[in-house]
Amino acid sequence: MTDKRTLIIFGATGDLASRLLLPGLGTFLQSGRAVPVQLIGTGRSARSEDQWKEVVTKSFASQDVKGSEVDATIASTQFIQGDPTDPEHLKALLDAAEAEPILYFALPPQIASDICEALQQVELPEGTTLAFEKPFGTDVASAKALNETVLGLVPEERVHRTDHFLGRTTVLNIIGLRFANRLFEPIWNADNIEKVDIFYDETLGLENRAQYYDEAGALVDMIQSHLLQILGLVTMDAPAAIDAVEFRSSLARALRSTRLKGDDATIASRRAVYTEGSIDGRDLPSYQSEDGVDPSRGTETLAEIEVEVDTARWKGVPFTLRSGKALGASRKEVLITFKPVPRLPSGLSGRPKTDTLRIVLNPDEIELTVSANGGGNPFEMGQVTLSSSFSDGELTPYGEVLNGIFHDDPLLSIRGDVAERCWEIVEPVVSAWKSDEVPLEEYRAGSRGPADWVSSS
Repeated sequence: MTDKRTLIIFGATGDLASRLLLPGLGTFLQSGRAVPVQLIGTGRSARSEDQWKEVVTKSFASQDVKGSEVDATIASTQFIQGDPTDPEHLKALLDAAEAEPILYFALPPQIASDICEALQQVELPEGTTLAFEKPFGTDVASAKALNETVLGLVPEERVHRTDHFLGRTTVLNIIGLRFANRLFEPIWNADNIEKVDIFYDETLGLENRAQYYDEAGALVDMIQSHLLQILGLVTMDAPAAIDAVEFRSSLARALRSTRLKGDDATIASRRAVYTEGSIDGRDLPSYQSEDGVDPSRGTETLAEIEVEVDTARWKGVPFTLRSGKALGASRKEVLITFKPVPRLPSGLSGRPKTDTLRIVLNPDEIELTVSANGGGNPFEMGQVTLSSSFSDGELTPYGEVLNGIFHDDPLLSIRGDVAERCWEIVEPVVSAWKSDEVPLEEYRAGSRGPADWVSSS
C-alpha cells in the first residue's frame, strides 16, 4: 500500500457528503493520523471545478480545520460528472485515481447495489476498498445478494460497511466503561440489571429528507442499524483483544443471540407517525402532508421494538430500542436500570428509588444515579447523581470511520454476516407492519409520543 489514497465519493452532491462525510474528512486530514488524500467527487448533477471546491472548502470550514494536508486536498480535488451505473464512467473515475482508490457510496442501498453490479465489468486496481453507508441492503435477501456481489469484487478486509455511530466518543467509551471498570464489570448481567433501554428521540422533523426517509422509516433508519450496533456493544462478552477480528466476532455472537420478545412482532413492536404540532415555537405540518411523502406507504416516524438476548448473561432481561422524530424532547441515551437490593435494613425510612446508569449519546455524558442517605434526616433514603462529560474526540464520528478506512482497519465497520443478522432481527417487524398486523398510531409533533406509550414508559 502506498502512503497516498484516492477517495472517490459517489453521491458527492448530496446532503450526507457535505454535512457529515466531508467535514469528517477534514478532521482526519488535520489529525496526526492522516495520509495524503486525493479527493474525487462524482454525481449525476454537473458541478464546475470552482463550485465543487467551494463545497469542499465550506465543509472543511465547518470544522475549522487547517493544515498542509487540508490545503493540498482542496487544491487537487476534482469533480467528474456522470452516471455511476455506467461502466465507462466508472473506468474514467478509476483512471483519474492517482493512488489506491477508496470508493465511498454515500447513496441509498439500491443505487449502491446497482453500481457494484456495474463494477463487475471494470478491472479494479489492486488495493481497491469499498465503503458503504447504512443501511446495507433493504432486507435480508438484498443484503445477502449485495454481500455476494461485493465479495466478488474485493476481499472482506477491503469492505467497510460504515456505521458512524460506532465512531462516537461515547459509544467507544462503552467498551472501556464495561471491560476496564471494576465497579461495572462484575455486575453487568441479569443478576443485577433489571432492564436496558436504548433511545434515540429527536426534536427534528423530516428536514427535506422525504426521498430517503419515506422509503426507510424510523425502524430502518435508526433501529436496524445504529441501535442494534449499540445493543451489541452493551451485551457482548469481553473480546480477547480490541482488534477487528476479536471485537467484531464478539459483537456478532451477541447479535446472533438477539431476537424479538416472544419471537412475535405483534407484541414486540409499536409504530406511530406524527401529526401537525409545534416544537420550540416552530410549527411542523403532519408527516403525511410533507412534500415528497406518500401517505399510502404508512411510513412510521416513531418505532419501538423489544428484544431478548438469549445468553446466560442476559436471560430474562428486556431490551427496548426506540427512535422517533418530531418529539417534544431530545433523548439519546442508553439507560441501564439496576435491580433493587434484596433487603433494606430496618431503621432506614423511605423506599429507595431505582439505581440507573445513563450513557448519553449526544452530548457525550455519563450519569450514575445511586441510592444514598440524603437531606436533613440521615436515616431517610434519597438519591445522588454522579455525572461526567466526555471531551470531544480529535475526530468527528465520520472522521473516526474514515481513519479506519484509510488505514485498512475495519474495527468500526460492520462485518458482512452482522449486516445480514441485523436485517434478520427486524424482518418479522417489517413484515407485520406491511400487513397492518401492528396499528400505525399517531402523536402530535412536539409531544412525548402516543398517550399509551407515555403512560407505559
